[in-house]
Amino acid sequence: MQNLILTDIMKTGHHYFYGQYIDFADIPGQQIDVVNDYYLLPTDLGKYIRKIAIICSINPTYMQSKEYVQDLHSRVARLKQLGFKFIIASPWESRANVTHNDIIKNYADKAMLTWYGEYDWFWFYMYDKHCGTQFSFDHSDKKYDFLYLNKQSRPHRKKLYKKLSENGVLENSLHTRWPDRKLPAEYELPWAQDYPIYGMDQDIYEKPYNETNCSIVSETNDNDYDVFMTEKIWKPIIAQQVFVVHGNYLYLQKLREIGFKTFGNYFDESYDLEQDSNKRIDKIVSLCDKIRTKNWQDIYLQTKALRQHNFDTLFDREKLSKEINKTLNLFLEFADSSQVPS
Repeated sequence: MQNLILTDIMKTGHHYFYGQYIDFADIPGQQIDVVNDYYLLPTDLGKYIRKIAIICSINPTYMQSKEYVQDLHSRVARLKQLGFKFIIASPWESRANVTHNDIIKNYADKAMLTWYGEYDWFWFYMYDKHCGTQFSFDHSDKKYDFLYLNKQSRPHRKKLYKKLSENGVLENSLHTRWPDRKLPAEYELPWAQDYPIYGMDQDIYEKPYNETNCSIVSETNDNDYDVFMTEKIWKPIIAQQVFVVHGNYLYLQKLREIGFKTFGNYFDESYDLEQDSNKRIDKIVSLCDKIRTKNWQDIYLQTKALRQHNFDTLFDREKLSKEINKTLNLFLEFADSSQVPS
């Protein structure tokens, strides 16, 4: 079947990424043609079984422009007449983080589907950014216990940081709490004059990963109804570093479901099964306090195959494609329906 996806009605700059993401899909029996520009729509639309248009919500400030809003409404109206169904794109964010968005408020109705990041968007993005990159990771000489990076201040991050600090867990660690505490200059991105700069969150510098035993991954959310994976987990996986994750309920379980392995055979990962976010924090603090005294040289020897498996899985295009297929199938199913799937 032939399908057409217009990647961004207003061409706000992310159509390129959306198009590349869609190109990763390989759904048997489905041909998906991608168009990145509203003004380049094909004239023979009748040959397409499904026609989908994406409304990018990456920058809600656009909605403050009267001209932008008028143009958006005009294009949506025309595309509706041409038989298009609409998807609001918020793959850079989790379900919990987009409720404030004016585009979501104005367009999230039964005639439109909202596309959230979940677990495959940043997997795709990190694959695309780093596949073929030659890194210099070396875990033979460790100086610090943890690498613990906190950029944007969030309530759940403040809670964990406070408890880790109060329990002395971070005494021999590299850790940040923006904007007050930054890494020593030698551990920051050497090509960035004043990190964090927009667009560099997904860059990787080997030195902090080489010299720390374990990453405490501080994810965007810690709720119990969503699993959102960002570059924060894919970076230690690329670095082949051991990790503990402060994230959503059943985050590690989802990671395993999509083909990755975690470290439950080497330390207690029951924190992932704790639905209460405060109790999950307590378990993470207790775990991190205990594993500080582990023989990390032995752990890195014992987990070599596991860490290599994760690295290989991240850069396995076929496995990533299968996960992206699931999202694209939701798009196609939505196009066949008059309502948003539950």
